[in-house]
Amino acid sequence: MQKTLALITGLCAASSAATRADLCTTSHVETSVPADGDISGITIDTSSISAAPVYNTSVTGQDFYPDAIFDYCNISFAYSHNGRDDQVLLQYWLPSPANFQNRYLATGGGGFAISSKTQSLPGGIIYGAAAGTTDGGFGGFNVNLDQVFLLANGTINYEALYMFGYRGIGEATEIGLALTKNFYNTSDKVYAYYQGCSEGGREGWSQVQKYGSLYDGVIAGAPAFRYGQQQVNHLTSNVIEKTIGYYPPPCEFEAILNATIAFCDPLDGLTDGVVSRTDLCLLHFDINSTIGIPYTCSATSGGGNPFGPGGGVALPAQNGTVTTQAAAVVSAIIAGLHDTSGKLAYISYQPSSGFSDAQTSYNINTSTWGLSISSFGGEWAANGTLSSLDGVTYDNLRDWMQLGWQRYEDVLQTTWPDVSEFRDNGGKVLTFHGESDDSIPAGSSVHYHESVRGIMYPELDFNASTDALGEWYRLFLVPGAAHCSPNSDQPNGPFPQTNLAVLIDWVEKWVVPVTLNATALQRENKGDNARICAWPLRPLWSEGEIGCVYDQESVDTWMYEFDACKLPLYWVGEGKWEGGGIWGGVMGWVEVVGGVQTYCIVHHGSAKLLLRNDSRQPGCKCGHLLAIPQAILVIILVLTIKHWCCAEKIPGVSCDVFDQLRPTSPASQHLYHESNIISGDVARLG
Repeated sequence: MQKTLALITGLCAASSAATRADLCTTSHVETSVPADGDISGITIDTSSISAAPVYNTSVTGQDFYPDAIFDYCNISFAYSHNGRDDQVLLQYWLPSPANFQNRYLATGGGGFAISSKTQSLPGGIIYGAAAGTTDGGFGGFNVNLDQVFLLANGTINYEALYMFGYRGIGEATEIGLALTKNFYNTSDKVYAYYQGCSEGGREGWSQVQKYGSLYDGVIAGAPAFRYGQQQVNHLTSNVIEKTIGYYPPPCEFEAILNATIAFCDPLDGLTDGVVSRTDLCLLHFDINSTIGIPYTCSATSGGGNPFGPGGGVALPAQNGTVTTQAAAVVSAIIAGLHDTSGKLAYISYQPSSGFSDAQTSYNINTSTWGLSISSFGGEWAANGTLSSLDGVTYDNLRDWMQLGWQRYEDVLQTTWPDVSEFRDNGGKVLTFHGESDDSIPAGSSVHYHESVRGIMYPELDFNASTDALGEWYRLFLVPGAAHCSPNSDQPNGPFPQTNLAVLIDWVEKWVVPVTLNATALQRENKGDNARICAWPLRPLWSEGEIGCVYDQESVDTWMYEFDACKLPLYWVGEGKWEGGGIWGGVMGWVEVVGGVQTYCIVHHGSAKLLLRNDSRQPGCKCGHLLAIPQAILVIILVLTIKHWCCAEKIPGVSCDVFDQLRPTSPASQHLYHESNIISGDVARLG
């Protein structure tokens, strides 16, 4: 009998494998790609099609998707734009038919690369999605924008620029969706997703802004939008060092960073080696307190992280004490770029971020430390290698920023705040940004969020507009995280590795990510789970429990007036959070039950309260029932009408409070009657 079962199992496996192999052929793909005319202005070169099945691929140790083993069909081909002598290369990985779950994932790149090649594609396969990438028509997946940015006559290659800006990924998604539907012969809806970080994050927002009806969900991590400012900003630290006339050794930077982390770590209520509240750090930590701290570092032979201390090159032994000049350099970096009249041109990185832009170089002939010009900023400013910053002032940086802003506003700035088409199409955006990002300021994501809120909900106050925006766009600042990765300086910090799973649940199952799931991916805490608060709430630990609280003074540190700009750099709505209400107090947690968020159970200690979830009533959603005043369970009310969310209004569901509010006192079963509730009130139990 066992042999018979084994034989049947083997036959089934062989049949399944044959099915995959039959689909993953050049002939089948030829019938699956869009026909001429299906996508305006595009012709597929069917002679370029290749298809091959790949089995038992293993991926491990990635930041944006979990470990997995999977099979896929590897497809590649080229297309051209009608009337233009060009060629754009595409690559798609499609999961086996048994694992396909009616999803497509578009992916982006980083730096000046439009594509991360195949590195991001497993992130789709793991979740049952076909996944695709494009070379943008640059001449291959190893060719970046900076290599084709200028034509032979020295003028800008606008075709390449706009492909990089948004069109390349948009077209790859249009083609990829059609290919996916035809390949699997399905007429069902195929959900379209996007995931990327850094330049990939900017590309994600470009799709939201330019292709609003194409995508169902977008993950935009640490987006490099506001391109004119962002790229020049890499030079700010260099010009600060040159202006002050001091170039701190890497070990001196490290001493200041370590002292910052040590002081600011416990400000969130938990000492764990992670700075979760860089805003409190900004308010309470004095960089000058590091003056005189001794430091010592052994000589290194090179290698390692090229963006970390020393830049991955050989360094001599270093020792000394933190100088007044080094403290002045760091203080100026954190303050952001100000022109010579003291007006703010652009923001900087949060305290507890590293100093990758400021890293200095060692001259073995003079035994001195000197300037090391940022490669990103230098290449952007010079259209090549910037060999010197002689004569460059803060005003020059301001002007370079505004030149890039003016020249590329419609293609690279990517800050258009009215994305109504995407919202009205039911799209969802999940943005995450490492709070200790030392390449793209975390504040840039905060300000775009506030710009969208102000532009799209001008008639609503701060509470209501934030609430409305959170229905489809949520921003999560990741404690301790560096640029698109965990942080070796704060290794206990969590990182949101499963964002696509979270987004899929939000889009397809209506499970709102009230907090973002994250996991420690390194060192002794590897595998520990954490929950990340959604902006504008900030994390605060109390009695071993994390809370998401609203702190006006802290929020104010993320708001800036860019008075060096003659035009508004971005519009930010007025208003502050009013009252404690649903955002105040110590956080409990919400358990969704009923399959499609029919209702939810709010937990606070040993007490529970069953509340209904009603998408028609903005105040009655599980996502809004998270923050609970201490020792009190509440019924959250819609702010604008008389309504209460107690699940008793659903037949057969009780509003009873389970267990006890206090161990020594049973909870009262009394509930306010609806007629006694005034708009905006909180009905207390007990």
